[in-house]
Amino acid sequence: MPETKSSPHTHTDTSTKADTLAGSVVSSSTPQQIYDVVVVGAGPIGLATAIGLRKRGIENVLVVDQTRAFREVGQGLDLLPNGLKALKYLDPNAYEEVKKTGLDFLNPKQFNGQKIIEPTQDQQPTKTSPQWVYKDLQGQIIRSISLSFDDWFKNYGEGRVSISWYDLQTTLRQLLPQDRVKANHRCINVVNEPENGCVRIDCVGDTGIKANPYAYWTEAQKYNDTQPQNSDVAPQELVTKSIRAKLIVAADGINSTIRRLLYTDTQYHDFARPEYSGFAAIFCREAEVAKELWTKLEEDFFQDSTIITITNDEISRNSVCINNIRIILFRRPTGELGYIIHLALPLDSLQGKSESSLIDLALQEFEKAGFPDALKELVRISPPAKMQQRPYYVHHATISDSLQVSNPTNLDTEPDPTKIPPAWSVGRIVLVGDAAHGMPPFMAQGANQGFEDALVVTTLITKIAKENNWDDPQAIAKAFEKYECLRRPLMAYVQQATLKRSPYSSDKEWQEYAQQLYCRNFDQLIEGLL
Repeated sequence: MPETKSSPHTHTDTSTKADTLAGSVVSSSTPQQIYDVVVVGAGPIGLATAIGLRKRGIENVLVVDQTRAFREVGQGLDLLPNGLKALKYLDPNAYEEVKKTGLDFLNPKQFNGQKIIEPTQDQQPTKTSPQWVYKDLQGQIIRSISLSFDDWFKNYGEGRVSISWYDLQTTLRQLLPQDRVKANHRCINVVNEPENGCVRIDCVGDTGIKANPYAYWTEAQKYNDTQPQNSDVAPQELVTKSIRAKLIVAADGINSTIRRLLYTDTQYHDFARPEYSGFAAIFCREAEVAKELWTKLEEDFFQDSTIITITNDEISRNSVCINNIRIILFRRPTGELGYIIHLALPLDSLQGKSESSLIDLALQEFEKAGFPDALKELVRISPPAKMQQRPYYVHHATISDSLQVSNPTNLDTEPDPTKIPPAWSVGRIVLVGDAAHGMPPFMAQGANQGFEDALVVTTLITKIAKENNWDDPQAIAKAFEKYECLRRPLMAYVQQATLKRSPYSSDKEWQEYAQQLYCRNFDQLIEGLL
């Protein structure tokens, strides 16, 4: 869109700045192109939102993201029936493309560029559904969960697929016109412009982006990628680009800049940034295992499975998993073994830890929890350079999320108003996905709940467009309130299950949880919004 350079607008009562850039210039402070919707965040949820809007005829949409280039980051994730149902409602074509990519993820036709030769018909082994097996420290099976799309479809009316975060992002990004997804747009300012019937966001590119402590995996010794690519660009030469939209959908993740801008200077300042959940992960991408140890792990735990979880679950009287450590072991097609350890840790015990110190920390926790020697040996031989860590953060959906875990006897106490989580929308801006209710990945619901958010918000924005209520603040507020009233109670339930990790404590609880999450009628959900 055309740009002119002029002095920045000053809106002292409606402008919020993330940081100050000396000598920066806001381009085009006079009204210019106004998008119907700008989506901040080009992760899967933001992209799915844009796809859903375009599918419904709202094509004046732009997606912006702070990343300088779309690159292979993130880990694998599971798309479960509720998320896939939401994606199918957003756009059947997006659903089919993601499903295909996900099915190929578990059954690759190539690996490292080499074609995998499939057996002929008479060589085909008897097919059994792959299983994710949960075991105790003695190797006894607690439960098995099928990884088969068809098995899940039979049980819940929709399947499940595993997919890498990057592949999911790429698959969705390729469904949008290239000029509608802009990288290198880091939001630094949000300004309400009621005189123009829009919100202005100011973005800057080609600056050093600080390491994000809330997302992905960190290798403490490697921060080269956080440095500016154009090191010869002086700060005083930077130009801030202004973008205007009738509505802003903030899908910029758990470390959401938009959320921080909205809440920092308000009574909700404590909710501007995510809270440490009390849980963290220690991860090794791949470890070469000697034959003797591999045989021991195979006999005691794997037993032909490709992925297993080994846990020392102890259940308290109120069904909260206590003193809980879980290690997820997975085989790579190349033969290496990888693992992720989920455990409860004080945040300061992770700070500054990398390489060998992460190995020492994991071994210390394994020793206290009585983990088998074979698993301790696996951690001990892990290549230090391939060790990573990740603290898990949360944006609580309700005040009781944290109270029920930390102080379950005090729920009748009148809550402090400043401790009640804020609304997920302010005027023309609405938060979705992790920006609204990010949480640890234990129940694999982050992306799935985000797709549900995208469906609900897309449906409500389409209604605003059809009724030409773009300039009606009350209609917009009512729409976003409806989104929140529908989504927040379910998110409170999902977060509680995630932080208590309770569905794993009994088959009955697991079935109740699965029924609540996977078997809802999305036709009725959509009808209730219209």
